[in-house]
Amino acid sequence: MLTTRFVDGAPNWIDVGSPDLDGAASFYGALFGWRFVSAGPDAGGYGFFQLDGRTVAGGMRTGPEQGPPAWTVYFRSEDAQATAKAAEEAHGSVLFQPMDVMGEGRMAILADRAGVPFGIWQPGRTAGVDMAGEPGALCWVELYTPDIAAAAAFYRRVLGLETSGVPFPGGTYTCVQPDGAGEDAMFGGMVPLADDPSEAESGAYWLPYFEVADTDAVVERAQRLGGTVRMPATSVEGVGRMAKLADPYGVRFAVIRGEPAQG
Repeated sequence: MLTTRFVDGAPNWIDVGSPDLDGAASFYGALFGWRFVSAGPDAGGYGFFQLDGRTVAGGMRTGPEQGPPAWTVYFRSEDAQATAKAAEEAHGSVLFQPMDVMGEGRMAILADRAGVPFGIWQPGRTAGVDMAGEPGALCWVELYTPDIAAAAAFYRRVLGLETSGVPFPGGTYTCVQPDGAGEDAMFGGMVPLADDPSEAESGAYWLPYFEVADTDAVVERAQRLGGTVRMPATSVEGVGRMAKLADPYGVRFAVIRGEPAQG
């Protein structure tokens, strides 16, 4: 699971683009207990979702020209410019060129070989989110992709990520961790689109998971708040109880009550 001991290649930021930022703030506030705080008049409407005074995510209003409403996962980079160049050389693309963000860091939006958008955050004053792996915060990310081997090669070259196969009920799950960091630093996985027809319909993307104390209660609350259940609460031995949801604007995410690590 994720921690805030950020290393290169690991997720260190996440934000949501929504056509109705006030509505999104209301939904996630009631769902997770988040409070939305503006980043100030120079931030173009961008702001932070906070839990008990700690930042867990960012948010901004987006229009159709910026693509569909979605969560964007950002990965730590020592050099955003070099990472953007590496993405192009690996047959990905640069959707938003590296830029300075008011001295807090440098960011870019890239896309992998399958066209999946993801972000890069090069720390300045801000290393990343203040919480990870705790209830109400990002704890895992999962890439749905048409080609696991191609995706693994791309992210290896661009972010230095390693992949490994982990036995899973019904098959093998491809886990992802930073280069040389070991299995304890696993922060996500890769899933073939063909293995999940519901995901195949909407195409490849990065799915964020948020840790919760009670998956079933969060699912019920999401429905009351106008969200959609994309996969009902399901228990997976050795992993936890998870569900896939969408907010009222169609933004996809997942929640999980993880099982404590054994041994």
